[in-house]
Amino acid sequence: MEAAQASWGVVIVAAGRGTRMGTKESKQYLLLQDKPVIVHTLERFEAMDEIREMLLVVGPDDTDRVSTLVREYKLRKVKAVLAGGSERQHSVRIGLQSVSEGLEWVMIHDGVRPLVTAEAVRSCMAQAAKTDAAVLAVPVKDTIKQVGEAGVIVATPERRSLWAIQTPQAFRRSLLLEAHEKAAANGFVGTDDAMVVERLGKPVTVAEGDYTNIKITTPEDLPWAEFLLATRANTQLGR
Repeated sequence: MEAAQASWGVVIVAAGRGTRMGTKESKQYLLLQDKPVIVHTLERFEAMDEIREMLLVVGPDDTDRVSTLVREYKLRKVKAVLAGGSERQHSVRIGLQSVSEGLEWVMIHDGVRPLVTAEAVRSCMAQAAKTDAAVLAVPVKDTIKQVGEAGVIVATPERRSLWAIQTPQAFRRSLLLEAHEKAAANGFVGTDDAMVVERLGKPVTVAEGDYTNIKITTPEDLPWAEFLLATRANTQLGR
């Protein structure tokens, strides 16, 4: 069965505190159109037929709170709410170990990317079917400079080769589990799940995503997300 047609597990990571947001409340629980950001994210996958289960990994102090949200919003595909680790990679591994054995494919997604579309998710799934490992990404628009410690530009990479990586990231489950187990054994911590797979010498390919798949990180991201959601709703009403 092709990956795009198979049943998938999704590990959604929402254990961070989000200090750059500058709020007492963690960013995944801030309200977006009167609903917590994390609920928007979960509802995206809840509505997709290809998704069989979700593993939600949150801060150790938030498991009861999030379990209540899951019940309140009737998110029936959430298999478990798990306490995360000290690093994002540790949290992913915790979620990955709880994915049902019968599922061949798994995605990892940031809990604070509530605007990902089903079309983009399916594109990533289809790409994973070809290579066993794929990430959503968009071409970089700006010129990027590499800057040294003294604040002096040391290099200007060729922009055509640069992509901004997003989530979800989609993998054959056995491959990602092997990559995480080896990273843990070696004490390696990467910046994303693709990086731990790359360490195995396995190719990770790109599925082009959308620039609207933003990560809620800083205060200006929330009103931008509100605008994008309102624009989508108006577009659907106009059809």
